[in-house]
Amino acid sequence: MNDRPEAEAAAQATLLAQSGVEVRVVVVGNGCRPEIVPPSALTVCLPKNLGIPGGRNAGADALRKAENPADWLFFLDNDATFPRPDVLARLIAEAEQHPEAAWVQPRLTGPDDATTPRRWVPRLHASNPGRPGRVTSMAEGVVLIRRDAFEAVGGWEGRLFLYHEGFDLAWRLYEAGWSGWYAAAIRMHHPLTTPARHALYHRLAARNRIWIAHRNLPTPLLPLYLSVWTAITLVRAVRGGGLGETLRGTREGWTTRHTQPRRPMSWRTVYRLTAAGRPPII
Repeated sequence: MNDRPEAEAAAQATLLAQSGVEVRVVVVGNGCRPEIVPPSALTVCLPKNLGIPGGRNAGADALRKAENPADWLFFLDNDATFPRPDVLARLIAEAEQHPEAAWVQPRLTGPDDATTPRRWVPRLHASNPGRPGRVTSMAEGVVLIRRDAFEAVGGWEGRLFLYHEGFDLAWRLYEAGWSGWYAAAIRMHHPLTTPARHALYHRLAARNRIWIAHRNLPTPLLPLYLSVWTAITLVRAVRGGGLGETLRGTREGWTTRHTQPRRPMSWRTVYRLTAAGRPPII
């Protein structure tokens, strides 16, 4: 959206410095024409802001249509950077060691290469962010995904617009028989910001929790999941602000949940998610 020119330039510079892999770049302008585009990169200019998952889908679609599309997709938000030139090559090596994993998640840290907030650790037990293993969620803006798996499940859910699209995609990938892998020894950098800095955060986060539950969960799990997350969300809102927008998003999600296609996961997938450390009620 041309709103972070310095961060965008830094993100692209560290991307272009990656070695050991052949990189094809696409820059997506979400409702704009991108102003910072590296030489030979593909450019997508969307006529309006489709939201982050919609923008990512547009970029992946442009790469799919290009000659000789790659086997891997790496989604890079424009405020994240590669701290070393071998990150992509190491992530692909990890993926090849874990052929059951549809996505490989690096460890996200602040610019100090050490600080990892709990919300950035893609599992419930987040006290040790340096421990690798199987995971059931992802940090969407810095993740490597197998192209065939991504396309087979339909990519990101654009209707979510922003927030929790990683949970939705991860659940659909698990339903398709895949899993995810957290490569904790491989780092990516991101400013130590909070998602609540965005004006839409409280409303869309609350709405999307209800939407992804309605889309993906078996009927008996819906009240459990929604009860747990409603309680957690309300406590966070009372402590950190945004209660009014959270309630508005909760109401919006509940009244519009039937606009979302319902494809509940199998009980086998529920078991696999639980065995991987995160039963789909928390």
